[in-house]
Amino acid sequence: MTDQVFEKLQILAEAARYDVSCASSGHSRKNNGKGLGNAQGWGICHSFTEDGRCISLLKIMLTNHCIYDCAYCINRRSNDIRRTTFLVSELVELTIEFYRRNYIEGLFLSSGVVRNPDYTMERLVRVAKDLRQIHRFYGYIHLKSIPGASRELVNEAGRYADRLSVNLEIASESNLKLLAPEKDHERIYKPMSFIQQGVLESAEERKKHRHAPRFAPAGQSTQLIIGATPDTDNQILHLSSALYTRPAMKRVYYSGFIPVNDYDSRLPALTSPPLVREHRLYQADWLLRFYFFKVDEVVNDAYPNLDLELDPKLMYALRHPQLFPVDINRADYELILRVPGIGVKSAQLIVSSRRYGRLNSEHLRKIGVVLKRAKYFITCNESPALTINETKPEVLRRLLGAPAPLKPAKIDKMAGQLQLF
Repeated sequence: MTDQVFEKLQILAEAARYDVSCASSGHSRKNNGKGLGNAQGWGICHSFTEDGRCISLLKIMLTNHCIYDCAYCINRRSNDIRRTTFLVSELVELTIEFYRRNYIEGLFLSSGVVRNPDYTMERLVRVAKDLRQIHRFYGYIHLKSIPGASRELVNEAGRYADRLSVNLEIASESNLKLLAPEKDHERIYKPMSFIQQGVLESAEERKKHRHAPRFAPAGQSTQLIIGATPDTDNQILHLSSALYTRPAMKRVYYSGFIPVNDYDSRLPALTSPPLVREHRLYQADWLLRFYFFKVDEVVNDAYPNLDLELDPKLMYALRHPQLFPVDINRADYELILRVPGIGVKSAQLIVSSRRYGRLNSEHLRKIGVVLKRAKYFITCNESPALTINETKPEVLRRLLGAPAPLKPAKIDKMAGQLQLF
């Protein structure tokens, strides 16, 4: 690696750190024995161990030059920062060399917009195409699709990338216009629809031809910035819920606003990112995706924002005491899932185990139920503890209140890895 390439790597890796949408994909891309690398079924993660090891994804920008002047972005046009751009050949060679040295297992590639969206998108596609066709690279590739790029380029990107993503950034159109006047939701949603159509067309083609190539097999994702605007959690989660109805949408990521441009009066005067709020949004997102909750059950007009002290599942239980306690030996699976302290795996084990006999608290403990929470919301085959009917919700709130504040280093920014209790 030359000194020039190393300097570019330093600048553009630092510029890419604000994009969080690069968690595990769950997609497999097998090597046929003639290529280099593979993407395992358990996915590719960009993560660090406590001692700083195991960077498994090269998270990089093609360039930090940008024609836009978004108030919340460190790479905005008006910022006086060091700028640089990788040549396509430099980035391809860097990825291959890092893989051969076992530094990475894949590539997460984003970019500032230079000249115009199509020019930038064409260069991103060339990186993926050269990796696949010239170097026979079978590792994981995640490309950011540029808002405003043509359908032809998005379709070509989907042939080489495992996942494509387009960042919505701000939940409401009006606030996006305030902080990024040169952007609009229509230009963002258009490439999203191109990706969705490509995935659906690929699925139909594979029904006719078994070995037809797959289009963006790991689907698409997006990212929302939290705390840069007055958008409520109610607005954000309703938007996320609508996005999840799209066939190809796999993940919505929430990124706590980092005050990198504190001189801009349009931005809130935050001293640190709202990491606890970000964490609560990931928990609420998990409820919507795996626990059969509706958005209005988590946040609504009466409670537009999530509680920062208690997780959203516990808050739901405290607001609806009439639904509890739940009889573990009789209740439906969906109702058991609503009990604080019971996760998806525990609920499945409860339903399968009770066919062989009535369950008591010891059985539940062995299954993995967090009884210090669940005991107030359930009955089982023994004398129950005081339930929510005998203990007022406000008393339970104090009993089950927030522990010591979460340390930022402990908050999982991918959050899908956390089991919600």
